Amino acid sequence: MPSLPPATQALLLANVAVFFLERLLGGALFGPLALWPIGSGLFWPWQIASYSFLHGSFEHLFFNMLGLWMFGSELEQVWGRKRYLQFYAASVVAAALTQLLVNALLGSNVPTIGASGGLFGLLLAYAMIFPNRIILLFFVIPMKAKWLVALYGLLELYQGAYVMNTGVAHFAHLGGMLGGLLTIRFWRRQPPFGRR
Repeated sequence: MPSLPPATQALLLANVAVFFLERLLGGALFGPLALWPIGSGLFWPWQIASYSFLHGSFEHLFFNMLGLWMFGSELEQVWGRKRYLQFYAASVVAAALTQLLVNALLGSNVPTIGASGGLFGLLLAYAMIFPNRIILLFFVIPMKAKWLVALYGLLELYQGAYVMNTGVAHFAHLGGMLGGLLTIRFWRRQPPFGRR
C-alpha cells in the first residue's frame, strides 16, 4: 500500500471537504461547480476544473479517492509534486473538453461531476510506467496494469458508444486517458509534439 504524499493528500482532502460541504449546503455548490454543457446557459469556464471536486454519492467519492490514493500516490513519488499536479490537471481538463464536445454532438444538457477523468489519466500513466505491476481487479483477480487499463479503456468505449442513459460520463473517462497520454508524449517529445 503506498504512502500518502502531499499533493495526493491535498486532492483527497479537497474532494472529501467539498463532498461534505455540498451536503451541508443542500446542493448549493452543484449549480455553479458542475460541468454544464455549453448550450445549457449554465456553463462557466471554471467548471472545466471545478466539476472534478463534486461527487454524486459516497460510493462515487469513495472509489474515486481509493483510485487516487492507489495510483496517484506512487506517480507523485515518481514525478514529484509539480509534475504530478500538472498531469492530473491536464487529465481533468481533457476529460471536461471531451465531455463538452460529446454533449454538444448529442444535444445533451446533462451536467458532469466527479474526479474520474483525472483518475483515468492516472490509470493510464500507471500502466505506462509500471506495465507489469500486478493489480487485483475487484480486489480478487490478479492482472497486469497494462491489461487492466486496456480492458477499462475498451469497456468505457463500448459503454459510451452502445450503453445509453447510465448516468456515467464514459467519454469523459476516455478524455482523461487521452489527456494523460498526450501529456506524457509531450514530456517525452514524442509525436505529435516533436521527436524524442
